[in-house]
Amino acid sequence: MKINLRGVHYHYEQTGLGTPVLLLHGFTGSSTTWHFLEKEAAEQKIRLITVDIIGHGLTECPERPNRYAITEAAKDLAALLDVLKLDAVHLVGYSMGGRLALSFSCMFPKRVRTLTLESASPGLKTEMERQKRRDRDVHLAERIKKYGLLSFVNDWENIPLFASQKDLPKNVRSSLRDQRLASSAHGLACSLIGMGTGVQPSWWTQLTTLHVPTFLITGARDRKFCTLASEMKQALPCAEWYMVPNAGHAVHLEKPDPFKNALVSFIHRFSASSEEGRA
Repeated sequence: MKINLRGVHYHYEQTGLGTPVLLLHGFTGSSTTWHFLEKEAAEQKIRLITVDIIGHGLTECPERPNRYAITEAAKDLAALLDVLKLDAVHLVGYSMGGRLALSFSCMFPKRVRTLTLESASPGLKTEMERQKRRDRDVHLAERIKKYGLLSFVNDWENIPLFASQKDLPKNVRSSLRDQRLASSAHGLACSLIGMGTGVQPSWWTQLTTLHVPTFLITGARDRKFCTLASEMKQALPCAEWYMVPNAGHAVHLEKPDPFKNALVSFIHRFSASSEEGRA
């Protein structure tokens, strides 16, 4: 479905009835990232709401990179909840989508029942780190513009962060590659410049004030994000951490059954009532 949110045409999908859960994909992803949850959602009376983040999938790709700012994208999500007549949702985000989910939670905490962050970061702590990341993302964005999407995807799927995905079945890797190649070169470039870790606010100092039940999920093979999760758990007032054995960065892709079982269990523990989510 298409909807105009603050001047940008977004694509979103809904399936199932019951507890509302809004899911946000990672960089180069789309709503299709979460299709594997549809059967479980129907059985568990969950209303899945997925959205193509600005610059991704079937959502519009505006010209100006500053429209992609993570705070602007968070305001777009608030506008979506208004349209859907939802006061609050269970919010789930993977990687870039996790950064957006955390940003939304810090900006609109009353609209979040629970927060699940898969392989996500609150941002970079120092200006020096942020500047280095901004420079790197601008360089990568220029490469996408110059050499095109296919060249970028060929490089992107071979970065060390995704090394564990080499162990996935061929059909799963092929489907993931198709999803990445369905992206827009312009949208991805603007997303890097406007929503990258180097330009987003650092939420580290606000974690201690975020009283939202939070579930941190990381893969044991993803050491960087396990370290981040350990630090975040110490700072968050109400957080749990699940480290999934033999999984890398994309836990939902590499270990879908443990991921969905843990996610559904966590959400149901904090579902207010059977009336939740009616619009």
